[in-house]
Amino acid sequence: MFSKMLGKMKESSSDNDQINKELVEKIANMNLTDMRNYVNDRIAKFPVSEDGLSEIMYKLLEVNDKTSKRYINIDDMDSKIKKGFDLILKILINKKITVTTIELVSKYLEESKNIILKYDKDNKQIYGSKFIDSIAIAIENMNKRSELQRKMDIIGS
Repeated sequence: MFSKMLGKMKESSSDNDQINKELVEKIANMNLTDMRNYVNDRIAKFPVSEDGLSEIMYKLLEVNDKTSKRYINIDDMDSKIKKGFDLILKILINKKITVTTIELVSKYLEESKNIILKYDKDNKQIYGSKFIDSIAIAIENMNKRSELQRKMDIIGS
């Protein structure tokens, strides 16, 4: 019950393993627009999943070995930064979000604090507070889901 909510991969058949490998490969080659389409469930072959949301966050956190930079940097164009921030907000409101993904978002926000502050200052935006509010909502939704699941388990037994 809780393994699904906590974002732990369950033991699966070889078909599910194959789908997860394909999903990881697909996300590794996605740009921000493709990732947004995935989160909005617009990629037919790959429906949104807990693992997919986590993989997107891993990609955003990953440091490129050659350039020693992340996917979104402070010197990127404002449009790319905005797309990245909007993607993270969409992940936080997704119903498939897990505790693992929320933790990855928190880690991303800690490591990208300078980017957020600079973008908010330069563009008169409020992404800093939007992220805080969205994380609080995501945690609240997780608590509601776990409470509902607990009630369902009690009723089902």
